[in-house]
Amino acid sequence: MENRKQNNIAYIDGANLHKGMGDLGWSLNYKRFRVWLTEKYNIKEAYIFIGLIPKYKDLYSYLQECGYILIFKEVTYDIEGKAKGNCDADLVLKIMQDFYENKFDQASIITSDGDYASLIKMLFEKEKLRVILSPSIEKKCSILLKRIGAPITYINSVRNILEKNDKNKKAPDKDKTL
Repeated sequence: MENRKQNNIAYIDGANLHKGMGDLGWSLNYKRFRVWLTEKYNIKEAYIFIGLIPKYKDLYSYLQECGYILIFKEVTYDIEGKAKGNCDADLVLKIMQDFYENKFDQASIITSDGDYASLIKMLFEKEKLRVILSPSIEKKCSILLKRIGAPITYINSVRNILEKNDKNKKAPDKDKTL
């Protein structure tokens, strides 16, 4: 199947992506990331599963302007007041729903979390997995994901394309992104 004719969807564990980028010490340019997903993996839709915290409404608007579809999870707070919006089950449910309704040719999963290993293994065996995009370095990506044998791309390996900063400004089309 030719890449440009594929209907691929990205499913992003928002907290895992944010934490992974923080651990790497750089900020992701979400707009550039969305373009890169489209150009590199022919992603037609990109879902971000994220906890809903009202003070981040501007961030949510920005992500939607960049072309992401946000799936919100109500957050709870632990004893120290730290927000917890565990979206794992919602992400798995959405992928399985889309899989059974044949809504995509291949899925790309953005996470380093081994909790998704059984889902990813099933998609890989059914030839419905395009790639795992890990926001962690190789040694911090779950061994459960690595054991599957599915393709894993470490987002840090394309930092020069996706980093959010002024020194990353480039001439249009230099790296084949808009």
